[in-house]
Amino acid sequence: MTTARSALRADAARNRAALLKAARLALEAEGSLPPLAALARRAGVGVGTAYRHFQTVEAVLAALGEEGLRTLIATVRSAASLPDPAQGLAAAVDSVVRGALDDPGIATILEGDEGGPSPLTAELSDIVDNLLVRARAAGAVRSELGTEDIRRLVTGVIHALRNTREESTVAIYVRVLVDGIRDSSR
Repeated sequence: MTTARSALRADAARNRAALLKAARLALEAEGSLPPLAALARRAGVGVGTAYRHFQTVEAVLAALGEEGLRTLIATVRSAASLPDPAQGLAAAVDSVVRGALDDPGIATILEGDEGGPSPLTAELSDIVDNLLVRARAAGAVRSELGTEDIRRLVTGVIHALRNTREESTVAIYVRVLVDGIRDSSR
């Protein structure tokens, strides 16, 4: 019985990996994901199998974004360790915006945690929250802004930039966002 169960788990893992591989290829080739039924065909698995692993296309994107989010967390952690919290916050915002533009899965994860935050988004939120505490203490950020406000503002900028990768436009939007969250009263 244990052997059959292990084989099923291995088979399920292969099916999930095939679905994610097909999704990555679709994103690279077309810039978007097909419906789950088409993704299942591309992966060589049944439609029911696709729906057992992912209930929506957004769930596929989120699964794809987990690896990128781990890398992004390391980058934000590094930015948060900068001695100047204002500089750290600006670097963190820039990293998150650019990371999400490069990886639509990260954007999907940041835009909404259906069913509550994942351990990865909770970890990212903790890093940003600690950075905000330091930035507030230094008078570098508006006191009324919390971590969730920053997430919403960042995802709004990401959404606004989805149709462009022009460096000058991305840089301007990030700079406007960073300038807007600074405490200008000091």
